[in-house]
Amino acid sequence: MTSEPSVSRNRLVLVVYTAAIFVSALLLFSVQPLFTKMVLPRLGGSPAVWSVAMVFFQSLLLGGYAYAHVLMTLKNRAIPVVVHLALLVVALLTLPLAISSGWGEPPHSGYALWLLGLFAVSIGLPFFALAANNPLLQAWFVRTGHPDGPDPYFLYASSNIGSFLALLSYPVLLEPVFTLRSQNLIWTCGYGLLIVLIAGCGVLLLRAPAGAAALNMQADEASAPAPSWLLRARWIFLAAVPSGLLIAVTAHISTDVAAAPLLWVLPLSLYLLTWVLVFQSRPLLPHKWMLRLQPLAIAGVVILLAVGGEQNLLLTLGGHQLCFFVIAMACHGELARTRPAAKYLTGFYVALSFGGMVGGLFAGLIAPFTFSWVAEYPILLALAALCRPTGTERLPRWSAWYWPLLAVLAVALIAPSYSPGEIFSWLDDRRVWMIGAVGALSALLALGLNANRWKIFATVAVALVLLRAYPSDDGRVETVRSFFGVHKIVVTPNGQYHVLMHGTTIHGAEKFKNDDGTPVTGRPEAITYYHKDGGIGRAISAIRERKGAPLKVAVIGLGSGTLTCASEPGEDWKFFEIDQSMVDTARDPKYFTYIQNCEPNLKPVIGDARLTFAKEPDGIYDLIIVDAYSSDAIPIHLATEEAMAIYKEKLAPQGAVVMHVSNRHLELSSVVVGIAEANDLKSWVYSEDSGRDNEYIFSTSVVVSARDDADVGKLASSDVWAETEASENQRVWTDDYSNVLGAVWRRLRDGEQ
Repeated sequence: MTSEPSVSRNRLVLVVYTAAIFVSALLLFSVQPLFTKMVLPRLGGSPAVWSVAMVFFQSLLLGGYAYAHVLMTLKNRAIPVVVHLALLVVALLTLPLAISSGWGEPPHSGYALWLLGLFAVSIGLPFFALAANNPLLQAWFVRTGHPDGPDPYFLYASSNIGSFLALLSYPVLLEPVFTLRSQNLIWTCGYGLLIVLIAGCGVLLLRAPAGAAALNMQADEASAPAPSWLLRARWIFLAAVPSGLLIAVTAHISTDVAAAPLLWVLPLSLYLLTWVLVFQSRPLLPHKWMLRLQPLAIAGVVILLAVGGEQNLLLTLGGHQLCFFVIAMACHGELARTRPAAKYLTGFYVALSFGGMVGGLFAGLIAPFTFSWVAEYPILLALAALCRPTGTERLPRWSAWYWPLLAVLAVALIAPSYSPGEIFSWLDDRRVWMIGAVGALSALLALGLNANRWKIFATVAVALVLLRAYPSDDGRVETVRSFFGVHKIVVTPNGQYHVLMHGTTIHGAEKFKNDDGTPVTGRPEAITYYHKDGGIGRAISAIRERKGAPLKVAVIGLGSGTLTCASEPGEDWKFFEIDQSMVDTARDPKYFTYIQNCEPNLKPVIGDARLTFAKEPDGIYDLIIVDAYSSDAIPIHLATEEAMAIYKEKLAPQGAVVMHVSNRHLELSSVVVGIAEANDLKSWVYSEDSGRDNEYIFSTSVVVSARDDADVGKLASSDVWAETEASENQRVWTDDYSNVLGAVWRRLRDGEQ
């Protein structure tokens, strides 16, 4: 009879603690895309905002875990309960979430530090309180005397299930259905519910008899020695590598699609799913399987990087993330395998969070300021090989010869890249096969010979050096990196064209030599998306003809400076650009000469256009060209109803807005038509294939919006411009609402038709 109340109490303890940890994780990880999306418009929608946000979240996670560790060193059980509930209540008073006053406009440099400060003062306290819940509640659970107390790590799986669902539901459910304001209110209510659940956990802990934790503890667990410092260092390393890879993979896939929660949460969801799977009592994917697949996954990323794949959205999203999942499973599986006894639980979590912060700092802050290209991805990929456990090599007599053989192979393949000739050309033509073969060799070493992890690491490193030695771009490549991404300046093999690229997207190009090899002289011809016969060129001509006088034009986005040569004598063109490194590149005549030849006195306005352009006088521009969309990584906040309202305010009485919306992965024409109609503007859409890609003259998608037909002149009656009305079934994008998933779906649907 006396056991019945105990059984019901244990059931209650399990339900309340599981619910509290689940809700806490749900809130912890849903706030990340929610608040980061609120911050994005401050910095041009740069994907780097998410990287810095991840560094902040991981750093504060470490702070929360350390706070929980210190609280649980106290002998008195009541003090941790009272202190933590007080912290949660104080944090509740700072809600709902909002960007702190005084942080409205970023500086002209030091964006990363400014962002960290913004996050700290805006959501630092509630996030810190949430960050402490997972280790703290697990430690409380051990002390309740529940039969499962000696191995409470299953609750970590419950926590990560909550995190996983929060992230996965954000782009699929929350973002398409709810506005940011509604999401904020839902999140605040959830925070209040969590305080009630944690108070219940505290009551159940305080009602447990003193020393209850020892009742279910096995003798060997009670006397388990403290983990060695070498083991703690191993935990930190095992946590750091996948954490850094998470940011590197996210940056890689989001650069060429959109700086949007949809693409942030996919790799982070997989990252959390690995924690769920490895801490199950009976893992669905056994650790030994993951260790066998890990070398194949590393080789897979090497091959993907060699092949490219950004032209194929499914390959980019699927291939890199599948390989990342396997690598993270192997690393986190090692952590689960070497986890300590429950009494050292909070220290274990401190090591995990410290490693996560180190990996995040490297990939999110250190690497962008250290390397002129995205070097962190291959570096972390090679380090992943060192996460493998030690083992006995097969055929040790032969494996001793591997080091000199690898050295000879490396010299034979890398040396030709420093002296281009017949051997270089032969290897360069077969670069994918060459790099793929070396990557595959690392996998064969692991699977066939169970080779030492240092040999696998060295082989992967050789393959990754070959990626740099034999770039996929034809011709000479230079890179320029800033907070807003990595820009490549590619000089084609014959020196005929200089091409500006961001990821795999061309931002602009200039012809330096004629077909016969003679230098181009005079005023450069506008090419790529800006040719006179393309959508933007036709729109400029039509507005100029309609006015019959010099134009006053505002251009958002500088690129290679091509549009400076679209101006005519007497006209006033003003450019707005967020990235100073982009301005420096466009000004440098060794890269491009548009500015030097057409607007040598150009003084662009630096800063995010939503902030800087809004300060312009109303009613003065005949034409506003929004050209921040020629990259596939789109700044969403420049295509909202509120953004179009700003453009409309700045238009002269008969002015027009031209928005360049060419994109491989998102259908944006209907978005622009919708935000224009919401501001009582008509829209005409141009989308035509130039058929001249070999001359760097590309097909474009352009939308022109104006108050009346007469404002766009001959475009209104043109056969190649279609007057288009907004779809009744498509919700208008606002600062409070956007739906990237819908834009991806429309592009896929249109491509199949």
